[in-house]
Amino acid sequence: MAARSAEEELPGLYHGQGLRVPLPVLLAAIFIAGLAFQRAPLTLSLGWLLAVVLVLLARAWVIREAARRHDLPIGWRINAIALASLLGGIVQGQSMLFWPYMGELERAAQSVFLLGLCAGAVATQFGQPRVFLAYLVPMLAPLALTWAGELARAGGPWWHGPPAVMVLMFAIYGTLLAVLARDTWRLFRDSFDSRQRMQAALEQAESANRAKTRFLASASHDLRQPMHTLSLFAAALSMRPLDEPSRAIAQQMNQALQALSSQLDALLDVSKLDAGVVVARPGVLPLDELLSRLRDEFAPVAQRRGLSLVVLHPPGLLVHIDGLLLDRVLRNLLDNAIKYTQQGQVALSVRTAGGGVEIEVADTGPGIALHEQERVFEEFYQLDNPERDRQQGLGLGLSIVRRLAELLQLQLRMVSEPGLGTRFLMLVPAANAPTYAWPAPPTAMPSLRGLRVLVVDDEEAVREGMRTLLSGMGCEVKGATGTAEALDMAAEQTFDIALVDFRLRGDDNGVWAVQRLRQAQPGLAALLVSGDTAPERLREAHATSLRLLHKPVSVDALVRAIREQVDANRSNEARHG
Repeated sequence: MAARSAEEELPGLYHGQGLRVPLPVLLAAIFIAGLAFQRAPLTLSLGWLLAVVLVLLARAWVIREAARRHDLPIGWRINAIALASLLGGIVQGQSMLFWPYMGELERAAQSVFLLGLCAGAVATQFGQPRVFLAYLVPMLAPLALTWAGELARAGGPWWHGPPAVMVLMFAIYGTLLAVLARDTWRLFRDSFDSRQRMQAALEQAESANRAKTRFLASASHDLRQPMHTLSLFAAALSMRPLDEPSRAIAQQMNQALQALSSQLDALLDVSKLDAGVVVARPGVLPLDELLSRLRDEFAPVAQRRGLSLVVLHPPGLLVHIDGLLLDRVLRNLLDNAIKYTQQGQVALSVRTAGGGVEIEVADTGPGIALHEQERVFEEFYQLDNPERDRQQGLGLGLSIVRRLAELLQLQLRMVSEPGLGTRFLMLVPAANAPTYAWPAPPTAMPSLRGLRVLVVDDEEAVREGMRTLLSGMGCEVKGATGTAEALDMAAEQTFDIALVDFRLRGDDNGVWAVQRLRQAQPGLAALLVSGDTAPERLREAHATSLRLLHKPVSVDALVRAIREQVDANRSNEARHG
């Protein structure tokens, strides 16, 4: 978009003033006519007031058209506004026709009102030279000439008497107004240029941010596809009888895949928060079980790094919050503290404070300098990791923590000094009675034997990986590249469940594929599987009633999701006969 000039802003600004200019001008005109009302002819007073009203209406029409007609050159539009201002100045200057019918006090009052209108025009016309001078000169010139005539009729020294003072005042005042208008116009242009530069910089930053988001989403999708394929084949390999060296290799492969998957999941968390599909569902949560789970999970991790994990809390505390989101906040804080603490301990402590419950995660790590304390919440920013050690993650943990804290409406505080460790504190609302229930711990992996599975994915490697894994679990698996091929297969046999990639080739997509398949086989269980983490795609998937799994999907999560979806659909069919 081409840069606009300062003058191009003026018609819209003038039009936006509404009654702020016409109303004071009209009131001043009524007051001036009233000063000579008893002695001046009624036709003169009414005629002049009518002229003022007509000129104000004409000015409003000209300004409206100038603001609307962007097809006309800006010079023409400014000249039209200047012409309307000239007419206004001429009509205001004609108020000197009342001069013979006024006493000296009324003349001084009239002069003050006219000078006030001139001063107000500096601001209302933004000091634009053509518009302002077109208004100032025809209004001020008759006033100055009339007072000069009074000076000539008075006789004597020119510096003697009120007329001389008024003439001198007009000269000084007019000059000051012209200078003030020039400075106002210069400041307006400078301010406009600054706004233009700021707007250009903002647009550039927003464009870079959108490009970053697109790149991350594209990179995440492109990485997740082969990762998903690799995890499927690795899981299938682990299910086969292997000798000990081969089993050790397979185990190392799975550990590396899990580490990479956790980093991709961090990117997914950011995308979900950007997309606004993460919704807080607060309830009354007992902290005992949450803290016990975190201690059991992170104590071995801390021990492997030579650290101790301390969890301190009074029993029986209840808080009102979304338990799953609070769990994610504390997990990120504990994980971050353990990664960056070289010796000593990491402490998770809870205490009552200020009518709520204060939760603190503290470490004996290197601490954070004051000038870095805001930056650590930025995405991908890491302290003391120039070599990008993958064991320290991607630098997303604290960024996710801050976003989740804002979603939960928690005030997150960080206290840190170099060499003295870091503390993160948050105050959570207290509650009275428990209503939150943690999900039941996972049972043994369910059986999928005998299920007929349709895999719809445009990548052959993914289809083959799914076929290899699920066939090894006793499933009958067919693969299709898109909706059309899937419908052909559904016409030949029935399936228990369809595993459908969210983004297929061209305009084809998983939601459309499931809808068409359910027309062919009503009640078909279905899962969306996607490597796309773009915020708009996440919102689109969230708007459907379909369960979404994100690539790479762990074998455990995939098997449980298939079993749950098939069982839910069979129960639903049984209820409806």
